[in-house]
Amino acid sequence: MKRILLIVSGGIAAYKALELVRLAAKAGYGVTAVLTEAGKQFVTPLSLQALTGAKVYQDLFSLTDESEMGHIELSRAADLVVVAPATANILAKMAGGLSNDLASTLLLATDKRVLVAPAMNVRMWEHAATQANIALLQNRGVLVVQPDEGPMACGEYGPGRLAEPPVILAAIEAALNDGPLKGKHAIVTSGPTHEPIDPVRYLANRSSGKQGHAIAAALAAQGARVTLISGPVNLPDPFGLTLVKVETAREMFEAVQAALPADIAVCAAAVADWHVEQATQKLKKDGSGKPPALNLSENPDILATISKPGPQRPRLVVGFAAETEKLEEHATAKRARKNCDWVVANNVGGTGIMGGDENEVLLITAKGTESWARMGKAALAQKLSTKIGEFFE
Repeated sequence: MKRILLIVSGGIAAYKALELVRLAAKAGYGVTAVLTEAGKQFVTPLSLQALTGAKVYQDLFSLTDESEMGHIELSRAADLVVVAPATANILAKMAGGLSNDLASTLLLATDKRVLVAPAMNVRMWEHAATQANIALLQNRGVLVVQPDEGPMACGEYGPGRLAEPPVILAAIEAALNDGPLKGKHAIVTSGPTHEPIDPVRYLANRSSGKQGHAIAAALAAQGARVTLISGPVNLPDPFGLTLVKVETAREMFEAVQAALPADIAVCAAAVADWHVEQATQKLKKDGSGKPPALNLSENPDILATISKPGPQRPRLVVGFAAETEKLEEHATAKRARKNCDWVVANNVGGTGIMGGDENEVLLITAKGTESWARMGKAALAQKLSTKIGEFFE
């Protein structure tokens, strides 16, 4: 029997945790519950104990509990740790590594996969701090069940409602089965490339790597073995995958070739089309008023190369198209020209997409075009990884 450690934090949605326990028990899982002080304002320990058939843990400093099952053992005795509902407060604690109660201490001490199902007011969910915390946690490998949109107990309307228990249970089952991409190898490229001009200058672009890194983390959460090949970024190293750091397009090309074979390739990096014949010394003004001539040579085309038919071609190749006009037309042409399977296209012309925290894309496949509404890059990564998982079903 696989076991779930369920942490119930404070919020009106805590009542749904009782239904989640019932469904999990019916599916054959053993559940141990941890109830926070705030959670006790909405559900009782007795209710959880009746449904789990086991002791409900509440106090970090209970000497009896520490002698029977210390918080370290409790954090590692389950196959999966689930936080439902996950309030903005407990998500912030997780992101910051705080441990001032039993729930947060367990989350910091566990060596098992963690799944969170957020629930909070729409303004709290959409706040930059919460979205940054979610992105950070996903980058560390935490699984997130996105909240639903609808009316809330506070009278407002929008995203932030706890996902329904059957949806959370499906995510639990996927996590306990190691995800739909178990056994698959995915290569993800991310970030910009820097093409040196001289020892102190380089050509680059505004890519932050946020989208590529989020995709890599989301694929890892789906059970894939991920090789993330990243240009220079100012992001924490993702958890649970192989990271290869590069600087130039040629280095990225070589790293991709070395990482093959793979089942999936997601080329999300903003790779420079050209490199410069690098000067060995710093270029200086000569007083003529004319800039020095830069001799440009074309960089290798990573997406086109990896998409070529052959024994090492991944079964699914996904390219990205950053456009400033005629988005669907140009991206559709790119998919055909590069021979990739899907293209994720976004308009980067003055929209705050490149380098920002949100994205709005078209997904272009052989079947046609899907328009995805603007959302956080972590949410988009989860949606794309889910679609990739469905591709391999």
